[in-house]
Amino acid sequence: MQHHLQIAPARLSDNLKRMIEDGLIQHLSPYERRHPALPEYVLTEKGLLFHEAAATIQATEQKLGYGRLSAKAWNMPVLLALHYEHERFQDIRQALHHVTPRMLSARLGELHGLGAVDKLLNEQPRLSFLYRLHRQTQKPIYQLAAHLNSMV
Repeated sequence: MQHHLQIAPARLSDNLKRMIEDGLIQHLSPYERRHPALPEYVLTEKGLLFHEAAATIQATEQKLGYGRLSAKAWNMPVLLALHYEHERFQDIRQALHHVTPRMLSARLGELHGLGAVDKLLNEQPRLSFLYRLHRQTQKPIYQLAAHLNSMV
């Protein structure tokens, strides 16, 4: 597994421990596996749910055609916040709770640069920007939101 993922043994071990602690995977003893060629770890019910969510996000990324947006933190949550009509910077920030202003600004800028997000100047009641999903981005993000909602 280490060679397939191309990560250091210590990092793999830390990731596996964290996933066990989070209840995503279960370690099987040699007795439970019954054969050395069988997997040492299996997904838990929670892990299967996360796997399905990750597959849905990956399929959405392919439909969007902007590359692996989920490789950078906050890209997909920002797109989902825009889907739920949080259009102003502060509204998006409040919807995402833990995102810093600097990170949100960077992600909005990158998504705008890719063409996934439209940045509109709003003059009323005071000069500000509104962020909206680009027309071509709307349908895949709508489908993503619907699928993720159906899983919960």
